[in-house]
Amino acid sequence: MYRQIRSALLICFTDIERMLLSKQARMRQKTAKTKKVPGTWRINPDLARQIMGQASSGRARRFRKDEVIYDQGTVSTRFYFVLSGLVQVSIVRVDGVEVVLEFMGPETVCGEGDAFDRLPRFSRAVALEETDTIEFDAARMEKVFSQHPEFASALLRVTSLKQRVLAVRLEHLASREPEERIMDLFHRLQEMFAVDHPGGKLLVTRLTHEQIGAMTSTSRVTVTRAMRTLRESNKIDVLGGYILLRTRRNE
Repeated sequence: MYRQIRSALLICFTDIERMLLSKQARMRQKTAKTKKVPGTWRINPDLARQIMGQASSGRARRFRKDEVIYDQGTVSTRFYFVLSGLVQVSIVRVDGVEVVLEFMGPETVCGEGDAFDRLPRFSRAVALEETDTIEFDAARMEKVFSQHPEFASALLRVTSLKQRVLAVRLEHLASREPEERIMDLFHRLQEMFAVDHPGGKLLVTRLTHEQIGAMTSTSRVTVTRAMRTLRESNKIDVLGGYILLRTRRNE
């Protein structure tokens, strides 16, 4: 009798283990199939098409890895539509500390604000990998805008959205707790890069702890501690390098 019970329990446990492993494998497979989206910024596809539709008004520019696209404090009428690659846009404070504003991936625009006001640039942009762009010259856009007002409207909407996001980020940076600043960043990314997941919302862009720290004015070590706290409080999880924002029903 004992042997029969033991055998039955072993079969039961084996079936349960198989079920659990099968579920975990499906979860890993789902995460592995997730398409990675580089960067921390995305614009509406319709706006991207309207801007790309005027590519003939600019010229193709390729930047090598670590090449400066434009530098803080310089004056230029050039701005860029990113076709491929990744661009880091940052500000160097008066104390020498660099604060990353965004990582701009494909189908994004950078440098347009300074190009039109023709004042010294308040930020710098560096190619983090080989990056292909369309370079536009704001000084030559008047005729283009008159013929294609939708192009001007698209750029205006992109610039306005950037200003709004920057204002919100400045407000959030005033938060004392690094966990709050990091969650603010994740929630903003959720609006652009999240896909549905059984556990909540999965961010399909990857950020290192160093990059998260640079965008939240937090050290890498502090980010690591804060991420551990957020995982322990069941607010986030990390699946295959992607951040999962847990929904309330999973907490």
